[in-house]
Amino acid sequence: TAYVLICAAMVFVMTPGLAFFYGGMVRSKNVLTTIMQSFFMVALISVEWVLLGYTMVFGADGGLIGGLSKLGLTGVGMGALPNAAIPELAFVAFQCMFAVITPALISGAFAERVRFGPFVLFVLLWVVLLYNPMAHWVWGGGFLAQLGALDFAGGLVIHILSGVSGLVLCLLLGQRSGYGRRPMLPHHLPMTVLGAALLWFGWFGFNAGSALGANALAANAVLTTQVAAAGGLSWVFTEWRRDGKPTLLGAVSGCVAGLVSITPAAGFVTALPAVLIGLIGGAVCYTAVAIVKARLGYDDSLDAFGIHGIGGTWGALATGLWATTAVNPDGANGLFYGGGLTLLWAQILSTLVAYGLAIVGSYVLFRIVNAYAPMRASEADEIKGLDVTEHGERGYVESIMTGSPISSLFGDNNPLRKDNL
Repeated sequence: TAYVLICAAMVFVMTPGLAFFYGGMVRSKNVLTTIMQSFFMVALISVEWVLLGYTMVFGADGGLIGGLSKLGLTGVGMGALPNAAIPELAFVAFQCMFAVITPALISGAFAERVRFGPFVLFVLLWVVLLYNPMAHWVWGGGFLAQLGALDFAGGLVIHILSGVSGLVLCLLLGQRSGYGRRPMLPHHLPMTVLGAALLWFGWFGFNAGSALGANALAANAVLTTQVAAAGGLSWVFTEWRRDGKPTLLGAVSGCVAGLVSITPAAGFVTALPAVLIGLIGGAVCYTAVAIVKARLGYDDSLDAFGIHGIGGTWGALATGLWATTAVNPDGANGLFYGGGLTLLWAQILSTLVAYGLAIVGSYVLFRIVNAYAPMRASEADEIKGLDVTEHGERGYVESIMTGSPISSLFGDNNPLRKDNL
């Protein structure tokens, strides 16, 4: 119980970590709104999870969705889960953190151009109507679980669903004002590195906590998670060869890509396949970000699809190749361990289901929300920066004394004037 509660706290840290990771990659005028889009999810989705989410995911199987017998956590008490020696409330708290970070991941695909109010409405509907059903299908005894699909900690449910949904929205919203004509460089890479480090730390709770106990399976998941961050090596060496310089942004992006790739497989594969999964994941995600996105011209601002969508897809398929019951008897053997095509086929079908749900569901929800309240910020607001126009705040306030006479303190250009803030 103590282990699962600690892991829940570690997964919680991932959401503010994601806020820093994304916040450092945007321009300074949008740092606060980008952080807000992640941080606000902690409060919003936690309430949704207790009221509705948990019963939709882990209530008795009703076919496409869990039953409502646990609505508002009705009947969820201090007793242990039937298949784990932990209180059900510990499981509720642990899974809550998964539900919190998933919609936050989406925001990276359309950063710097979305109004906050419509964004909140969209992600709330998205969690209820897309995340909860998909989580039930895979983890709650739904039809994908019955098909035999494996997803140890969220490659299908979290990374594919959020990454593909982010791509759909970035296409529907269009490019940022000036995209391709003006540089849109990260304003604070040290902040991004801090966020990546917090994500990496939290990933041990994310993956190993899914073992629901401090046991051998958790130890395996910790090790496979760590070595899969080798994605940072393949990303850096690929860009070094192609562009002539290794970058810090490439290193942290590659590590995250490797961690994404191992997420569905962490409790089903051994260490050496985990290294391969991470290495291939880093190279594949780099290709999606640096080559495919550039050629197709879509504005996935912070590469949510290129890292989470593509990395999650590779990880789901890799599970069908390298999974072994020697690690997890509750799993299955993949293609390279004598299991034939059975598991790989289940992984392919479940991946297609995740893509279909994300594409159709996100498109419909966008049309509904956008008809009620336009999601795209105006061009004038984009140019001014969403920190000021959406939240009335600035991430960085310049000194009022720099290069200005004392009389300018009372002029229209005073950065401390209320209308400017």
